[in-house]
Amino acid sequence: MWGAAAEPADSYYQIRPECTDVPNTKFKIKPGKTLSVRKWQAAFTQEGFLDIGKTLSRIQRGGIHPSIRGEVWEFLLGCYDPKSTFEEREQIRQRRRLQYASWKQECKQMFPVIGSGRFITAPVITEKGQPILDPLVLQETNLGEDSDFFKELESRGPLDKKVIQWMLTLHQIGLDVNRTDRTLVFYEKKENLSKLWDILALYAWIDNDVGYCQGMSDLCSPMIMLLEDEADAFWCFERLMRRLRGNFRSTGRSVGVEAQLTHLATITQIIDPKLHHHLENLGGGDYLFAIRMIMVQFRREFSFCDSLYLWEMMWALEYDPEMYSLYEEPEFEGEKTEGSSKGKPKSIKQCGKYERENMKNGGKGSAEGPLPISVFLVASVLKDKSSKLMTEARGLDDVVKILNDITGNLDAKKACSGAMKLHKKYLKKAKK
Repeated sequence: MWGAAAEPADSYYQIRPECTDVPNTKFKIKPGKTLSVRKWQAAFTQEGFLDIGKTLSRIQRGGIHPSIRGEVWEFLLGCYDPKSTFEEREQIRQRRRLQYASWKQECKQMFPVIGSGRFITAPVITEKGQPILDPLVLQETNLGEDSDFFKELESRGPLDKKVIQWMLTLHQIGLDVNRTDRTLVFYEKKENLSKLWDILALYAWIDNDVGYCQGMSDLCSPMIMLLEDEADAFWCFERLMRRLRGNFRSTGRSVGVEAQLTHLATITQIIDPKLHHHLENLGGGDYLFAIRMIMVQFRREFSFCDSLYLWEMMWALEYDPEMYSLYEEPEFEGEKTEGSSKGKPKSIKQCGKYERENMKNGGKGSAEGPLPISVFLVASVLKDKSSKLMTEARGLDDVVKILNDITGNLDAKKACSGAMKLHKKYLKKAKK
């Protein structure tokens, strides 16, 4: 009935004793406000239908108790429909696990390190698809020069372009995995690092358009901590990427996140024109200094625990009950297109507070539809630091330093509240 967390309730928060320069955690469980195990279980009917409206309200007030965070996230990210039964969700879960196992076997046949409990940090093939017998690779993979894998690779003939591109990505994923959340006790176990690498390697294989990009490891890491089954963690990450993959899409001339930065510039120009003008004069009119906040959703600006709290509040505020049916369309054709509407009109009671504001505004925020709340979160941070930026920033290095100084000093709930206020203000001014 209930999903299992990957580790005991708070173990994934534990910082390695030698790591002393990490941000302090501000999140605390608040009785009567935080979504508790009891309140969560009481939100389901006997058949398994979930009262998502009450659940969202509770999350917006005080976040989610760590012991149930993973299973609640599956609903917030659109893995399951609140209007489904326990039995229907179990059938979907088993079907997805089989699909994941099938993809994993396919990848393992191409590269046997997948699923082996190991991962690589050095390239295994050239851009022409020829094997690289690097001593580091041989050591990491436990595959000798005479292994069947390298013999088979040489005898295969020309590799498919997609296979070459995927195999060229594997060591980059490994390098990023080695740098991800290494202050946490959870990643002292090599099998947890390899699980993260496996999931990202599989995602890179199935996403033909975007593949793997730096930053995805930061987004995926919490999933494997919160969900015990690797396949469940993969699908949670895949649903998160439906929201965010547009930021990573590259056309050769630009990266998708640049569109969000353009919107950020427009918002700041409307809300705080003096600050926008100052940033332009410093050469920061493209707002590239804010790219990290949007790409990895504030993972570096908050402690690990607080970033999870921020994410779940953002998702609860943005929640759209049509998300599940939209995502169940053919793979990667169902990205969340803001403002789309299918079938019966959605109930406003089942929507997050931010989504309700967008509905009242007719689903507008930009030419492409409503903007994600993360853009307003960044705008809110800039507004809070406006005075400091105006008086102390004499160049882009100063802007970056001032924004870096916020690390560990932000309050997730206040940040979301500030973003909501800014969103309302922006909508009013944009209409004039």
